[in-house]
Amino acid sequence: MSLALSPALRDALEAWLAEERALDGASEATIRAYATDLRGFLGFLAEYDGEPAGPARLKRVELRDLRAWMAHERGRGLGPRSLARALSAVKGFFRWFGKREGFEPTAVLSVRAPKFTRKLPRPLAEEAAREVIADLGTTPAAPWIAARDAAVATLLYGSGLRISEALGLKGRDAPLPEVLRIRGKGGKERLVPALPVARQAVDAYLDLCPFEKAPDAPLFRGARGGALNPRLVARAMEGARTRLGLPASATPHALRHSFATHLLAAGGDLRTIQELLGHASLSTTQAYTAVDTVRLMEIYEAAHPKA
Repeated sequence: MSLALSPALRDALEAWLAEERALDGASEATIRAYATDLRGFLGFLAEYDGEPAGPARLKRVELRDLRAWMAHERGRGLGPRSLARALSAVKGFFRWFGKREGFEPTAVLSVRAPKFTRKLPRPLAEEAAREVIADLGTTPAAPWIAARDAAVATLLYGSGLRISEALGLKGRDAPLPEVLRIRGKGGKERLVPALPVARQAVDAYLDLCPFEKAPDAPLFRGARGGALNPRLVARAMEGARTRLGLPASATPHALRHSFATHLLAAGGDLRTIQELLGHASLSTTQAYTAVDTVRLMEIYEAAHPKA
């Protein structure tokens, strides 16, 4: 947008982002997304009015302003999911700004987000998850690299870690304890079990790793001794799924999905799974109940004589 925001409004935006970072523990990626969404809306408002937007203008935002902005965003190709995220950021800022300035941002908060269909997680079958880990451990790569890839995959599937969390482990974390303390998104800590098979896989990797284990060094190393790049894990998974004939959805993150789905299918409590995954909202974890229902119906339709 060509028209600048007023200095007071820029300061307000920065203050809100700082509060989101400090008090709500939002990750840097989330902060960047919020900033982009808010600047997009406020910039649109400035262009819409033909003058820089300021605090006084925000107090006069009406429903038609929001509708014009949403129509503009759809016109430039923004999908329903992205638009819903942007609207959520706008509402969050106005809620905070209204409290600070002493007004009710009713028009903004009353706007409904566009409907969109959430993509269901695409886990692997239990046998496929085991086959992937076994395949990674027997690739023609250097033995220590094969052991490393198998150890990472075992942690993703056995403990439900994000790839960034597994690769964020340090030398001081080994040998792995029975319970890992993981710092996830937004700096939030959670406790997750490290199954015996995962601890054994990491020990096997360390026995073969040619680099010295240092407390502050990455636990999982690249070929030259630096931190392992997540792209290399994704590439290893690509090779495994090609050899095993698995779909393109068989990614490192699919192993985390598989952890949650298989745990739920075995009778795991949804709240407990939420804590293990580090989800801030239970609604995120509830996506796995939909996966389980889909699988149940597939089995029913394939096996029931009346289906």
